[in-house]
Amino acid sequence: MLNEKLINPKSIVVVGASNNTQTPGGSVLKNLIDNNFIGNLFAVNPKETEVQGIKCYQNIADVPKVDLAIIAIAARFTLETVKTLAQQKNTKGFIIFSAGFSEKDEEGEKLEQQIVEEISAVDGTLLGPNNIGLINQNYAGVFTSPIPTLTPQGVDFISGSGATAVFIIEAAIETGLSFNSVYSVGNSAQIAVEDVLEHFDITFDINTSSKVKLLYIESIDNPQKLLKHASSLINKGCKIAAIKAGSSSAGSRAASSHTGALANSDVAVDALFKKAGIVRCYGRNELITVASIFIHPELKGKNIAIITHAGGPAVMLTDALSKNGLNVPEINGAKSEELLTKLYLGSSVSNPIDFLATGNAEQLETIIDYCEHDFSNIDAMVVIFGSPGLFKVYDVYDVLHKKMRDCKKPIFPILPSVVNVKKEIEYFISKGNINFPDEVLFGNALKKTLKASRLTANNTTPISADSKTIRAIIDNANNGYLHPKQVKELLISAQIPIAQEIVCETKDNCISAVQELGFPIVMKVIGPVHKSDVGGIVLNITTNEKLIDSFNKIMKIDGATSVLIQPMKKGIELFIGAKKEGNFGHLVLCGLGGIYIEILKDVNSALAPVTFSEATEMIQNLKSYKILQGIRNQEGVDEVEFAEIITKVSNLVSIAPEIAELDLNPLLGNSKEIIAVDARVRIEKS
Repeated sequence: MLNEKLINPKSIVVVGASNNTQTPGGSVLKNLIDNNFIGNLFAVNPKETEVQGIKCYQNIADVPKVDLAIIAIAARFTLETVKTLAQQKNTKGFIIFSAGFSEKDEEGEKLEQQIVEEISAVDGTLLGPNNIGLINQNYAGVFTSPIPTLTPQGVDFISGSGATAVFIIEAAIETGLSFNSVYSVGNSAQIAVEDVLEHFDITFDINTSSKVKLLYIESIDNPQKLLKHASSLINKGCKIAAIKAGSSSAGSRAASSHTGALANSDVAVDALFKKAGIVRCYGRNELITVASIFIHPELKGKNIAIITHAGGPAVMLTDALSKNGLNVPEINGAKSEELLTKLYLGSSVSNPIDFLATGNAEQLETIIDYCEHDFSNIDAMVVIFGSPGLFKVYDVYDVLHKKMRDCKKPIFPILPSVVNVKKEIEYFISKGNINFPDEVLFGNALKKTLKASRLTANNTTPISADSKTIRAIIDNANNGYLHPKQVKELLISAQIPIAQEIVCETKDNCISAVQELGFPIVMKVIGPVHKSDVGGIVLNITTNEKLIDSFNKIMKIDGATSVLIQPMKKGIELFIGAKKEGNFGHLVLCGLGGIYIEILKDVNSALAPVTFSEATEMIQNLKSYKILQGIRNQEGVDEVEFAEIITKVSNLVSIAPEIAELDLNPLLGNSKEIIAVDARVRIEKS
């Protein structure tokens, strides 16, 4: 929890304050003064008695008691400064701009930890070090510019990178997106992105708090905290969009299982965001666009009217919306014909509604009124209106401003003429509006905002499982892959359906097994991990002669210790896997199995615990879902059973978190049953 003196200090000292506003200490003091901090403001600089009109102390020991310290001095001097402030000045809030800590070397990391210990000892809060500071309604404690427009209706923004925060603020100002607060966490020595999010959650007030949160994250140290508070905020009515940077290298390592190859930290981030309802973005402009859509009234349907005076942007927007599953429905009938009579000759109202380059403010108002009151198949409007530079368009933007407030259906303005009508757009934005300058970026972002769903349940419905037996197997197992007999016992205890199987070490064992199981059977090598890669699987064995021959061939494979015999089953090959991914917990994956998983890599994932509804969504969002439903006279699979097995795997890894990787590949499924015919489980105990 963040200390209140960091959030709303009554007094601030800038350590390292300067008359040179091109230094961090000088710039932050100027920002505090220019943005009307109403509390007591102090400065510390051994060479000055007054800085920017503020009384300056030469020694930190002479400063009166103070709530918040903003420190802009060399790293080597910070520890003693923090000690004095924390122990003698009752300071509880600290912002440290200085670099040269954990991001530099081990010595810097040690110094950083000592500072954290000093601040934590007095229940204080540290933002940073190596950050740009904090901006909120109470003060502008940053050394950077610009300072964005601050309103309670603006977004709360938390960034792991100071430079990125500045770039996002700059781009957001150009579009009219306003802010409520900006937190830069820097090295996150004490407070990380997820801790600030926790603060937003705990202090959330439906009437006064910002409803939109933006995150720029470079590392997630506590995924479960992020999930908990993000989902809590979303369930309270907030919307969250985030960039998680550093996703390209995570999946490059070699893995000994299909699950290990497919699951990585970036997949875990996707799964975490999806579980919470966070919209994941991949760039600054996309983040700003998503946030701007969130600020507008919520879109209740998928039918969009495009109102334009330029054909090209309307076509591109139509394409973007259509590709993303939104509709640009045809508008026809008596009312559309009536509207056409009110527009210039050559206009079109079929949707897009094109009222030509000569269209005016009065016509725009008429079109919007028809879409609002007369076209019941329209859920929202997008207005594209720029200018070739021939005339001013203030009146058009005045109409747009008014109608965005009067209409119940959302209106999204796309004003692409950022040069020709720059002043008019600035005028439009100054009245509290947001502009979407790029129609394709808007169309793609709109889809993402519709896909974000609130979390409806944090836990799975308890599934019957023999927890005692599962724990006994795990507790008695060594690190590494379990023996097939142990895997069988584990899956049976988790109530995961498996094919009947017998492990055989001799030819006589094989003959006895077939007498029990009957032909046809499958024989698989035990020993090598990837059976098919070494020729360790023989299908459709129907005679004793082929049985013995297959046994002899398989036992010659390097590493073979025995064989596994199963009845020959038929069905669609499916895959379910689980992998422990660091602090995220277990990722559970599903898709088509067998060789298809290697070729198509068509899998979906979720973080455990996985609910039945989540499992169903995983299945239905597979690109191969139509195959699972059954096509061209091929029988489909029991979708309910598939989802239930996914939840049983989730339950298993919750009971046995020591499971590092689990592969059920393949399961064979049809409309009557789904059976696991091959499974691998790797244990990794700390």
